[in-house]
Amino acid sequence: MSMTDPIADLLTRIRNACMAGHRTVDVPASLMKESVLKVLEKQGYINGFQAVEDVKHPTTRVYIKYYKYKPVIQHLKRISKPGLRTYVRASEIKRIRGGLGISILSTPQGVMTGREARKKNVGGEVIAEIW
Repeated sequence: MSMTDPIADLLTRIRNACMAGHRTVDVPASLMKESVLKVLEKQGYINGFQAVEDVKHPTTRVYIKYYKYKPVIQHLKRISKPGLRTYVRASEIKRIRGGLGISILSTPQGVMTGREARKKNVGGEVIAEIW
């Protein structure tokens, strides 16, 4: 099975792990996924992630964060897909859930939240929305 959208795969694995009540989920490693995970960790949506040793392929283990036995992540949505990329200017970055959620953007200055991108006045590709 070839992977056409590794970011969608990452989000789906996290979503499924949350729904199943798992504490961790393993995902194939990549630099782009690592950047997305760094944003999720910084924003408090996950407890962190680390490289898994002793496996054939490079793998990253994601630690899912729970609050009162409920996953902190209630909703994960892939916005820009390989067949339909979604780009925004800094002025067009919308607030997610009235500022309660975050959008993750891939900008020329790296992967960051929509709020950070607006502050730095950079646009980019909208990767996902999370709340």
